[in-house]
Amino acid sequence: MIHQFINFVIRPPRADYNPDQYLWERDFTLAGRAYKRQDLELTNARGHTLQCSHYLPSPFPEDSSLPCVVYCHGNSGCRADANEAAVILLPSNITVFTLDFSGSGLSDGDYVSLGWHERDDLKIVVSYLRSNKQISRIGLWGRSMGAVTCLLYGAEDPSIAGMVLDSAFSNLYVLMMELVDVYKIRLPKFTVKMAVQYMRRVIEKKAKFDIMDLNCLQVAPKTFIPALFGHAKDDKFIQTSHSDLIYKSYAGLLHKIISGVHSAGSDAASSSYAPAAIATKKSVGDLLSEIAPMTPTVGPVHDQDGTLNCHDTSNLQDRPNGQNEECCSYTNSNRESWGRCSSLGGSDGESSDFTAVHNGHQKVYTTSLQPEQQKSPDLKKEVKKKKKVPIAPKKPKSEKLEKLEALGKRLRLCILKRVNHRRHHN
Repeated sequence: MIHQFINFVIRPPRADYNPDQYLWERDFTLAGRAYKRQDLELTNARGHTLQCSHYLPSPFPEDSSLPCVVYCHGNSGCRADANEAAVILLPSNITVFTLDFSGSGLSDGDYVSLGWHERDDLKIVVSYLRSNKQISRIGLWGRSMGAVTCLLYGAEDPSIAGMVLDSAFSNLYVLMMELVDVYKIRLPKFTVKMAVQYMRRVIEKKAKFDIMDLNCLQVAPKTFIPALFGHAKDDKFIQTSHSDLIYKSYAGLLHKIISGVHSAGSDAASSSYAPAAIATKKSVGDLLSEIAPMTPTVGPVHDQDGTLNCHDTSNLQDRPNGQNEECCSYTNSNRESWGRCSSLGGSDGESSDFTAVHNGHQKVYTTSLQPEQQKSPDLKKEVKKKKKVPIAPKKPKSEKLEKLEALGKRLRLCILKRVNHRRHHN
């Protein structure tokens, strides 16, 4: 049992996939523009080869540079997890760089370290992008283990433009203790602590890191990079309290999604800390086919002070790069167009975000775009005209008294019969 738990931490199910099937194709079209996937290999400080992919416009604009977002997958994830991020970022003139961390996917290495050694892998990637004159600013987008990696690296490199941190854990030791309750392991606490200490020594011997050192609460107060925190409110493995603790101790400009953000990443590999095996992978075609055509709707939103703030579609900024209604059409020589769809946006009835200042920090609250339907006068009348439940008429007091008196007579007769029977028997 203990060794299974150790493997769950440092050797979770590993994503084994075909890049040509589960990544964007080497040449593809998105939002009416052409892009390419550039595969490359980088070597980290431990000598492990990292498999990487960089999504760029094709052809790349001359005499210009574009920002880049590095997507960092979870503990059982891989490069395919960045497919959804590419759908959002590429049409906005932001290139996407993604990699298989050491010990994950198709890269070298036997174990993951939940952010400790992955931080060094991310450092190699950022150094490579810094040397590329086509890249201007660099941002980070991490999920689960990837979010912890971004936090650890961001504390060392304040030049990062911004970070998206999805479902990060605050302290690995605390998380392991919580997972004992998730798995419903019925053991005394002192026994669990002894088992965790044993696991600590084994993990340090195999994966070359100390689980006690993985504490995001120590680096958050020293990190000043603007960050957007997100966490699924129904996450059973990494509870929302972890993101809350990091958020409260974070020193940089903050945005926080506090409700309704369910991690939905690619099923190529689960980047949550679930004990189940790797889910069925999805190709890029399957991913886009699931994004149904959606018509964006904008309705009234209530501000924090209670005022009604109506947003009109005519006041929105123009779509970048001449985006038309076919904002996510995907075409190439081998596949037909997937038609009009939304860039992973919400449909009617889903929730949208608006910001409100709270204690000096900005939070992102989710609120429904659908206006509350006011009841018409006819409807109110109908409600009032509902049939009342018939109530039985109250019986007159005299009838009640008669019944009570009859009941009393019966009781007295019963008692007298018993007494007479005893006397006769004697």
